[in-house]
This record gives sequence, structure tokens and C-alpha cells, in this order.
Amino acid sequence: MKELKRKILKQFSSARIILFGFIIMIFFGAIILSMPISSRSREFTPFIDALFTATSASCVTGLIVYDTATHWSLFGKIIIIAMIQCGGLGVVTMITIFIQFAGKKIGLRDRATLQSALSAPQIGGIVRFTSFIFKATIIIEIIGAVLMFPTFFKDFGLSKGIYYSIFHSISAFCNAGFDLMGDISKFSSLTKYQSNIMINITIMFLILVGGLGFLIWQDLLKYKIDIVRYSTQTKIVLTMSAILVVFPTILFFFTEFRSLDFKTGLLSSAFQAVTPRTAGFNTIDYTKFSDNGIALTIILMLIGGGSGSTAGGIKMSTIFILFATMCSVLKQDKEVAVFKKRIEPDIIKNAAAVFVLDMALFIVGSMLISYIEGFSLKETMFECASAVATVGLTLGITPHLKIVSKLLLICMMYIGRVGGITLIFAAVAPKNNGNARYPKDQVAVG
Repeated sequence: MKELKRKILKQFSSARIILFGFIIMIFFGAIILSMPISSRSREFTPFIDALFTATSASCVTGLIVYDTATHWSLFGKIIIIAMIQCGGLGVVTMITIFIQFAGKKIGLRDRATLQSALSAPQIGGIVRFTSFIFKATIIIEIIGAVLMFPTFFKDFGLSKGIYYSIFHSISAFCNAGFDLMGDISKFSSLTKYQSNIMINITIMFLILVGGLGFLIWQDLLKYKIDIVRYSTQTKIVLTMSAILVVFPTILFFFTEFRSLDFKTGLLSSAFQAVTPRTAGFNTIDYTKFSDNGIALTIILMLIGGGSGSTAGGIKMSTIFILFATMCSVLKQDKEVAVFKKRIEPDIIKNAAAVFVLDMALFIVGSMLISYIEGFSLKETMFECASAVATVGLTLGITPHLKIVSKLLLICMMYIGRVGGITLIFAAVAPKNNGNARYPKDQVAVG
């Protein structure tokens, strides 16, 4: 019996544990959300719609078929925010935290799985790092809730103000994009607060902090402003974050919001630059965006946030490495180097694989849904970029999709959260051909 158990456990690699962890959470969540207790009307919710919502919450996406505030009961909303919190931190991380609270020891295998889930460089100190993540997350979410409370208290009263503050703080930090503003206007997100400085700044702060990556937090706390001592990963993420906030803000201001007063225009521009990576809140109606604005938003969605963070997307470090590789080719350098550090070929290969897989999923999904539904390619590309990058922004077509299209988006949200590389590693057993040496040949490119 012990031998059989050992053989079964051996089949579950770190990648498979992560994949099945999310699947179990999604299906349990879907079953609960489909029950009458989870809906405000006390009626059964169609399972496909409950599955879509559970996937969107667990994969911290934010795409919805029902308005969160008006369709779901308080119980249903609690289930949704619980899945968002677990999905944002990661199933494996949450299980590890519960094991620690229970006072049980965490074995070497569990530590290896945790290392894979957090994209940590080493297994040493991984349990202590998990505790740090959990404590920092709670502190940041409390700060976010406290900052938003005065506004929500003024608009909704004491109990609802506390509830709204906590819900939106968790949703923003986990880059989920679920909101409770449907009682004001269905599917309105944060459009009511387009000019509210405190709500805009707080939500942007939570999105950016959650999307940096847990390892980046550690570097920032350890070295403070001593930039020279930051890891290469931290330097890449901070550089990309600055670029992807400043330049899109400027572009959005002059292409979409220059007709507004300066304060509202600047807030709207900054918010729309931050939220596609990858939170899903919006303070404007995207159907009123120009084609250039839609294209820029799609690009930002696909890039996403930092590796090992609550954000999705291709990831900033992936794009940075590929750009650095292109520059090294143009300069005819023998090796790729960033911030005076050499990048190993395996990392470049992984970056290329992630980019190609996500882009293929995005393009094929967009074409299929456009064909099935009859929507324009612009609309389906926006929706599929939102699903693959686990963003949650929409042009309003999600509630009108057929079951096949919903299933396609469910698959894209799931793959976007767990990662295409992780999925392939879990599905395909590695072949022992790492030492094989094949003859060289010349292939023309470009």
C-alpha cells in the first residue's frame, strides 16, 4: 500500500499539483455558486455561468457574465472574494499557510512545489518567504481598505462602507477587477469615481504593488533605495513598471482624455495605463475608446505584470529579455546582457516559448470566437487578450457569448493563470535527451 501511494505521489510533479489545485478550487467554487444560496434571487445559476465566474475569480481575471453586485447574494460574493484571495496568492501558497497554522511540518516535496508556485530562485527559506508574503498581503490590503473607507462610508454608510472597502482592496491587490458598483449601474465598474483622487490613487497603488512580484518586495524591503544591490529581476521589473506607467499615461492623455479638465484627464489616463496590467477595473467606458486606445490597451494587457505576482500576462521580464535579445542581435554582441549581467540561453528560450504560446492562444482564440459569434475581430481580440492575460476588461460582449465561446474563454483564463509552460510540463513527461548532440545546420531567418 505504501509503495502504491509512493508511486501515485511520484506522478504529481510540482506543475501538476499547481494545475490540479486550481482545477479543484474552480470546480468546487462553481458548484457552490450554482446553488440558490449564492444568488440574490435564490434561484439556481446555470452551471456554465457559475463555472465561468469561478474560473474568473480563481484566475483573478474579472470577466463576468453577471453583474457581481446584482446577481450574487452576500454568500456568493464572499465565495467570490475568497477565491480571488486564494487565486491571487496561489493555491499552493494558501495550503502551505493553512498547514503552518495547523502546526504541521512542511516536507521537502512541499517546499519544492512552493518554490515552483512562487517562481523563487532557491528552495532555502521558502517557508519563511511564504509567511512574509501572507503577512505583507494582509497589511497592504488593510491599508488599501482604510484609504478607501472614507469615500465608501460617505456613499454607502458604515457597514456597507467597510464591506466595499475590504472587497475592492482585495480585488485590486490580487489584480482581479471584480467590483460591487452594479447597485449604482450594472457593469459600471469604477466609472462613478473617475474624478475621485483617493479611489484612483489607492486602486492604482494596490494594482501596482500586487503586480510587482513577491520577490521584488523582499528586495525593496531589504535594500531600501540602494538600487545597485537590487537583483537583476528587480531592476527589470521596476524599469518596465515605470516605462509602462509613464508613456501610456502620456499617450492616453493626448489621444483619449485631452478634452477633459486636467485633473480628471490625468487621473483617467494614469488609471487606464495601470489597470490593463492586469486588474480589470475601469473608470471610463471602453466602447468609447478610439481604435488606437483599444490597441494600446490590448498591448498593455498582453504584457501584464511581474513574474511570481498576483498579475497575469506574458510578464514584464519576458518582454524585457526578448527586447534585450533583439538589441544584442542588432549590436552583434555574442551574449545577451542586461544591467551588466549575462542572461543564460535557457532563460531566453523560456521567454521565447512563453511569448509564442501566449500569442498563439490569444490569436487563435480571437479568430475562433469572432467566427462563432460574429463579433468584429477588434472586439474578440480585446476579450481574448483580457482572458489570456487574466485582466477582466471588456467591450461588453462577454454576457452575450454562446456556451462554446464561454468554454474557450474559461480555458484561456485558466491557461493564462497557471501558465502555458506549466501546463505542458505537467501534461508531457520530459524525455531524457538533454545530452543529445545533433549535427549543426544553417537556417536563414529574417
